[in-house]
Amino acid sequence: MRWLARILKLIGVAATIAIAAGVVAYQQVEKSLAAPLAHGNSAELVVKSGENVRTLLTRWQQQGWVESELWLRLALKLKPQLANIKVGTYQLPEQLTVEQALALLVKGVEAQFSITLVEGGTIKQWLAQIAEHPRLKHTIESPQALAQALKIDQSNPEGWFYPDTYSFNAGSSDLELLTRAHLKMEQELQRVWQDRQQPLPLNNAYELLTLASIIEKETAVASERPTVASVFINRLNKKMRLQTDPTVIYGVGDAYNGDITRKHLQTKTPYNTYRIDGLTPTPIANPSLASIEAAANPATSNYLYFVASGDGGHTFSKTLQEHNRAVKRYLALQKQ
Repeated sequence: MRWLARILKLIGVAATIAIAAGVVAYQQVEKSLAAPLAHGNSAELVVKSGENVRTLLTRWQQQGWVESELWLRLALKLKPQLANIKVGTYQLPEQLTVEQALALLVKGVEAQFSITLVEGGTIKQWLAQIAEHPRLKHTIESPQALAQALKIDQSNPEGWFYPDTYSFNAGSSDLELLTRAHLKMEQELQRVWQDRQQPLPLNNAYELLTLASIIEKETAVASERPTVASVFINRLNKKMRLQTDPTVIYGVGDAYNGDITRKHLQTKTPYNTYRIDGLTPTPIANPSLASIEAAANPATSNYLYFVASGDGGHTFSKTLQEHNRAVKRYLALQKQ
């Protein structure tokens, strides 16, 4: 029976060794997962289409982000949920363990990028700005193509996009972003139109949007917007031409080089409110919510004119005589 005792003893020793080896392996796995990801202060990580967790771990080892991928591959056997990483662009925080990094990729919490579409910008300006953003996919070549893609009735979609800061994932398209801006403008415009002051010489929400864009381009002083709106409303009620320079500038397009001339004022375009009656055929910019609300709720006034005051604001007048005096004061200030 000695041989049996010897066999049992050897089995016991082998079992002890196996258990010890298993404990060591488990400890090494846990140590590898708990180790800091050596990616520097912070790093952007792109998980490409077709890349799985094993190829990612190999890449991390080659970059020196982890000591050995072997223990981490074993870790995936023990914690298979860490293997389901998602394609995307990620921003890895400074303090991050390997397990935390893998968990981030499993959740698919991608890095967010942003772009600010400023109030009063034109869609042409915005498209140029978007085209230069390295994280956005450029698919729209012109305002007309944008109008067609979004099924906007007007071939010129000016005004139909809400100025704001928009966040997005890397690789999002310009169309996706502008669709969000368009839907937000539609929602806000309809809300303000429903709550508008009555009566107004405006036939629909689109005319409100058009007037708001003119207000936006006429003043950067928030407190002035309702008063500027009242001037235009008063002129529309009296069947007077709006005679506003920003519409002239929009109409001449690239021919405008920073100085409005007598020739510009005399050039008949669909947008020159010195030469046409009523509103322009489309908005001349993408207006802010404040300008839309001012157009819908203008101040009560008898003003028919305004001119720059020289301090960033405007001087408002009820008569042409008052206006001419205000213009002379402004020109005198310009000469000083």
